[in-house]
Amino acid sequence: MSENRKYCYKYPRPAVTTDCVIFGFDGNQLNLLLIARGIEPFKGQWAFPGGFVRMQETTEACARRELAEETGLSNVYLEQLYTFSDIERDPRGRTISIAYFALVKSNERLPIAGDDAGKAQWFAIDKVPELAFDHNKILAVALERLRGKIRYQPIGFELLPEQFTLPQLQKLYEAILRQPLDRRNFRKKIMKYNILEPLDKKEEGTPHRAARYNRFNREKYQALVEKGFNFEI
Repeated sequence: MSENRKYCYKYPRPAVTTDCVIFGFDGNQLNLLLIARGIEPFKGQWAFPGGFVRMQETTEACARRELAEETGLSNVYLEQLYTFSDIERDPRGRTISIAYFALVKSNERLPIAGDDAGKAQWFAIDKVPELAFDHNKILAVALERLRGKIRYQPIGFELLPEQFTLPQLQKLYEAILRQPLDRRNFRKKIMKYNILEPLDKKEEGTPHRAARYNRFNREKYQALVEKGFNFEI
């Protein structure tokens, strides 16, 4: 008996997959990127990009590979969300999915369908169609995570262009939290952290007072975190 065959499992093993919930912001509303499945089961239905984990890759590597293969997106913010293990969640057999959520600047990153995805398309978050498998359940968990996390960690900057105005930042928060925010209080909270770098550039062609552009200073934020700083909106 070879060393590689010395130990083996005596129990059946479920398949393991990853699914990617991809959020984007176009300046006005929160969007969700979906693919139309090109194969059975649920052929033609909308779903999250994902696939089976290969023997020689981690779940995060699988998620990034499937994201690139099915949408053409790479180098995006990606975070593990939750493990979904309902017994009959996949008609092909016992399958456990480790879901991730990604944040993408949707006005800059146009998806390109590939692999076993028929097409890829952005949907407004309030116009998402019925999804395949248990992806409606996964979406609900992802939205709850996003709405909670954006209040205590500045992940919203992953959804904005590098240069943005305070009104654009507030609109992002309102789109995610689905509630209006007081302009003065929001500005006061953001500015007190001193993590925005004002730029010598203002909006052009606007009928109202031109807003100044800012840039998120990641180095300042990280330095504050190391000192025990707590971000809260």
